[in-house]
Amino acid sequence: MSPSNSDISHSLFYALMHRKTLTPISSEIHNFTIDDAYEVSKQFLSLRLKNGEKIIGKKIGVTSKVVQEMLGVHQPDFGFLTDAMQVKNRSKVKLDTLIQPRAEAEIAFILSKDLNGPGITKEDVINSTQAIVPCFEIVDSRINNWEIKIEDTVADNASCGIFCLSDQSVNPGDFDLATLEARVFKNGNQISSGLGSAVQGHPAEAVAWLANTLGNYGISLNKNDIILSGSLVPLEPISSGDEFRMEIIGVGGCELTFI
Repeated sequence: MSPSNSDISHSLFYALMHRKTLTPISSEIHNFTIDDAYEVSKQFLSLRLKNGEKIIGKKIGVTSKVVQEMLGVHQPDFGFLTDAMQVKNRSKVKLDTLIQPRAEAEIAFILSKDLNGPGITKEDVINSTQAIVPCFEIVDSRINNWEIKIEDTVADNASCGIFCLSDQSVNPGDFDLATLEARVFKNGNQISSGLGSAVQGHPAEAVAWLANTLGNYGISLNKNDIILSGSLVPLEPISSGDEFRMEIIGVGGCELTFI
């Protein structure tokens, strides 16, 4: 008999707590659908909340073509951010608290009001955002060797790991977000760059997609939520001793060291 959604969510929670990985869910269970995966994700989140975590935002994953091609996943997904996932800028992160992390450079949105889909537009997002902030997201999969299909990463809370925000923030109305450029440096060397347009043409379009998709599940984006809009650059594997820095040109940046 195939494991239930509840069984899968408990397995993912165990993997998170014990830094383990699982066989891809999509290969283990016949006809495991995206709706099943989102139900698992909600149950997985519920276990984290019972463990004392609090929701502080949401994230969009697999939004850019370069990331979709790297992972072999060709549509966006979403996950929830909790306070346990946020680390301070310039932190030293213990690598043994993660499983198989990869770094992403993103633009985070801090909302000034609720957004309830469907029908949310890019302009609605910009008008409902108090600030945008450069962000490092460190994605981390509980699935063996990142062998994921869309159903696997959805169930695994969009492969959330940890994230940090820059100390700098700006008004989104002061910039053309599609032309903002992110640069990522690893151990002092620039390894990648990308424009805001890499994320569904415009980062606010990705947030609008999230608001409208969540609306179908009866979930809203809320005032003061942190929304991670998706990576502007390819994912970069992390090893012990690595120092990462990212910047959004003209906005600010952040950095993390892994020990």
